[in-house]
Amino acid sequence: MPIGNICIYGIVSSVSNTPNKSEEFQLKYNFGSRFLTVQLVGEKIGEDDFEKGVGTYPTINDEVHLVIEKDLFDIYGKKDAGSVEIGKHSSSENLSVYTDIHKLILRHCAILGSTGSGKSNTTVSILKAILDDYEGSRVVLVDPHGEYASAFPDAKVFKINNAANPLFIPFWLMNFDELAYFLVGAKPSDDNKPDYRAFRELVTAYKKNNCTLKSGTVNPNFVTADSPIPFSARELWHEMNWWLSASFSSAQKGDQNKTTAKETDKGNFENLEGAKFEPYAMGNQAPFKSQHNDFYSYEKKMLSRLKDSRFDFLFNPGNFKGDAGTKDLNDLLNEWIGSESKLAILDLSGVPFEVLDITVGLITRFIYDSMFWGRNETYTGKQRPLLLAYEEAHTYLNKNDNNSYSKLAVEQVFKEGRKFGLGALVISQRPSEISETILAQVGTFIALRLTNSGDQSIVKSSAPDNLNSLIDLLPSLRTGEAIIVGEAIKIPSRVRIKLNNPRPTSDDPKLVEGWTKQHPPNDDNYKTVVTKIRQQKF
Repeated sequence: MPIGNICIYGIVSSVSNTPNKSEEFQLKYNFGSRFLTVQLVGEKIGEDDFEKGVGTYPTINDEVHLVIEKDLFDIYGKKDAGSVEIGKHSSSENLSVYTDIHKLILRHCAILGSTGSGKSNTTVSILKAILDDYEGSRVVLVDPHGEYASAFPDAKVFKINNAANPLFIPFWLMNFDELAYFLVGAKPSDDNKPDYRAFRELVTAYKKNNCTLKSGTVNPNFVTADSPIPFSARELWHEMNWWLSASFSSAQKGDQNKTTAKETDKGNFENLEGAKFEPYAMGNQAPFKSQHNDFYSYEKKMLSRLKDSRFDFLFNPGNFKGDAGTKDLNDLLNEWIGSESKLAILDLSGVPFEVLDITVGLITRFIYDSMFWGRNETYTGKQRPLLLAYEEAHTYLNKNDNNSYSKLAVEQVFKEGRKFGLGALVISQRPSEISETILAQVGTFIALRLTNSGDQSIVKSSAPDNLNSLIDLLPSLRTGEAIIVGEAIKIPSRVRIKLNNPRPTSDDPKLVEGWTKQHPPNDDNYKTVVTKIRQQKF
């Protein structure tokens, strides 16, 4: 809509036609009233660049023109140092669509789409565009199903039991509430119970005894139960077991201590062997039974956790013990976000489902803390931003899970991460299940085909641009086609994402080929499957 030297641009949201009611006139000329409903999106003043938003509005009898390819090039512009190509415009194979990389990452974004809509391929396209164009970029991808390693041959992939890059997340990274819940099933609401308070004091004491670390010496006066300082969970269990199993020369609890104990064997905490004592007598003669029952409800729960091999990546984190000659948290950060590889994939496919929530929470909080406390350093923080990408986000960022550690950590990234150089990307097939706090902070939505009405309404209500007519196209989008709205794109657009090769391993199984072949029965079948089920290892 040209008005003087100003061109106003809009998107046609509907077209209608009202025929002339006069039959004689209609038969002769067939004229009627034609209507366009247009949503204004931006303007171009003279030879200046196109800008979102409208300062001048059209009036009655102003001319309206269809855009031509030159107009589209004026709107979408050319690729510059601050943009990445996200795909081709659906109406023109020659027209590339670019997004503002700063707003895409630091204002956060979401890739949403039903199963089979091309969600994984879109994720690969965007990440490859970022990694190829920006030499200093760095991305951490949380991959619960282990799908993306095949699509990024040059990425550094961390996986449980992997010989080259094993995934270790030291359990002592947890704050005390997480640690107590994970080890003994205790919750913050148990704070008024003696066992909980005694457990907190014991954990704090172990951390204060280990303040000389590879990364630097820590003042014990600043150490709390929440401080990420290494200690041995097995030694902690051994201490709890010692007080419960001990016998003493005195019957008074105040006199029962290490010196009055009737210990016969110190045991071995590394092998989870408790200390042994002289059997206590039933009467009033020594040795006497221990009166220290503070950890009675915790000790057995903790022992069962320690014996479960599925949690070895937490309890036995390789060389990450913090002692002299071993690795510390600075080494972990260097491996994840400080190496030569611009992309680190944290493959969580081997993580037990019951600790997936805490695992994602730990990863997120640790990276967030590193960006917060390093925000003024030259090699991280504001000086070198980071993108955190969360695949299958709805499984651990569910809005109905009020006790989710991962949700709290990720919400903090979405609310405050921008100030410290930390951006986030959520990838999900069920946006209606994701935390509303997270979706409210998303600046750019890349929505592929969504067939569920609840998911569509979430995109409609959350999208920054009020273009419901465009959002209404979501159920009819082709595979690999997306509606992109938000801060990172100049004008809401329907875009085709190119097909990437190599691809993530998220393709559907080849059903027809699998069912066409014969599979003769064999008694040895399923032996390896059952063994993997029992060991929870691939």
